[in-house]
Amino acid sequence: MKKMKKFFSIFGTIILLLVALALIFNQPIKEYAVKRISERNLTTLTAKKAHSNAKKKGQFDFKKVKPISATQVAKASVNNDAAVIGKMAVPSVNLRLPIVVGLSDNSLSTGGGTMKENEKMGKNNYALAGHYMTNKGALFSPLENAEIGDMAYITDMKRVYTYKIFYKKIVPPTAVYLLDDIKGQTLLTLITCADGGTNRWALQGSLVSNQPANKKTLAVFS
Repeated sequence: MKKMKKFFSIFGTIILLLVALALIFNQPIKEYAVKRISERNLTTLTAKKAHSNAKKKGQFDFKKVKPISATQVAKASVNNDAAVIGKMAVPSVNLRLPIVVGLSDNSLSTGGGTMKENEKMGKNNYALAGHYMTNKGALFSPLENAEIGDMAYITDMKRVYTYKIFYKKIVPPTAVYLLDDIKGQTLLTLITCADGGTNRWALQGSLVSNQPANKKTLAVFS
């Protein structure tokens, strides 16, 4: 039994190294792998699973967030334990991703991570962060091409919340005031890298509708 466990441990390590090497030397492969991780989590999410995952703890230390690496993607491909709690979509730029708890490497290799503990969909300022890879690439990269007036959607598989984007700007990393709740406003804030990681793209939308999740309203996420 011990020999078998050792064998599988070594075998898993070798697979991980091979995947990491492939990703290091081929950016398109890395983006493809990330898209596959996201798609897998999108298609398997249920309301029950989202509710259960919402109880899990996340990592919310902004200082620990690093640029997405080949090793990070490889680990997420082989063993992904990100707590997926919903879905997001910006159809105008063909962005459809899982929403995950926190800002851990695994979470941010999967989709958009919640930026504040205990934030609730459809309440106050719901803030999500995601990695930028390449223009028209995976994760939050398409947000660079979003425009004011575009619609953004999030769901916990029970309700679907629709927001209209009214703000898009490149801001410094210190612009954390954009995450603050604003009395009387229900917002969605989306943050990703800009200028090679020196600055941030910040987009905000205001809530325009809140509907039950059903086949019709969930179609925007597929």
